[in-house]
Amino acid sequence: MGLWAVLSLAAGLYGAWNGLGGRAYAATLSAFCALLFVMLPCAARGVTDRVWARLGSAAGILLATLLLLAYLIYALGTNTFAVARAGAVLALIFVPLAIAAWAERRPAGAWQDFAIVGAVWAAVKFSPARWLWPYPDGRLSYVFTVLLMVNVGVAVFLFMRRLNGVGYVLGWAQDWAAYIAASFLLFAAISIPLGSAMRFVQFAPQWRAAPMLPLTALGILVFTAWPEEFLFRGLLQNMLTRSTGSNFAGWCIASVLFGFAHITNGHFPNWRYVLLATIAGFFYGWTWRKTESIFASAIVHALVDALWHFLFRTI
Repeated sequence: MGLWAVLSLAAGLYGAWNGLGGRAYAATLSAFCALLFVMLPCAARGVTDRVWARLGSAAGILLATLLLLAYLIYALGTNTFAVARAGAVLALIFVPLAIAAWAERRPAGAWQDFAIVGAVWAAVKFSPARWLWPYPDGRLSYVFTVLLMVNVGVAVFLFMRRLNGVGYVLGWAQDWAAYIAASFLLFAAISIPLGSAMRFVQFAPQWRAAPMLPLTALGILVFTAWPEEFLFRGLLQNMLTRSTGSNFAGWCIASVLFGFAHITNGHFPNWRYVLLATIAGFFYGWTWRKTESIFASAIVHALVDALWHFLFRTI
């Protein structure tokens, strides 16, 4: 709740600083706070179990309905409502739930589960986000799309499919610091020389941006690292491990898929990015396995991304 309050306040101040105001701004901020309120409190220890005990799989449908209402608040409040847009968002929310209902009580790792994961990833990567979230000038389209699809994943896999071992928990354990530090430092020892040798990155620190680094790292943690770790480790690596019957196979396949998910970053095909992202995926996956939490692997992920953008320039 504290993190939700900090991010909501930061979003409000950011909008005011950029000159936003009026009904459209209020509707946008309300939708943002609503989507974030679903994403974060569900990561509090025991919340999903208590909700499930009260509502069962209906909790997933209720959550999906709340997501649709949040979009309608945004669309109507910003005067950007259109039947086509609303229909697209309706499909993004309820088609995965329908596929999950189709899977019924099949064990985790059914083909429907992988289809849902692929659909969620494709929605974030390739959906017309700026068309779905046009106000203000599409600047928040990526953030809103990520929040929406993370919450769809929560509705499907934590409430409807009841996938175990996801690690969707904001917490801390005594040995996590050692795993996080080891993962980050070992990856840095490999990726920096390799990235320089491949002429992928160049050391170019942006000292003027140093005061904003903590806020930047927090934004990366919440809107990039946490969603990607939820998708690729908590869901994909988890289900691949179950379907193959091997921790090592699930770890390797998920890491490679994570690498290939970055093939369009910058230019296509960006094989240097694929290689480094695959190596990063191995370290993120190792951290997730050791801590059983996507929060720990997301911290490593956020540290890598934040310091990469601060200390290096992509060539």
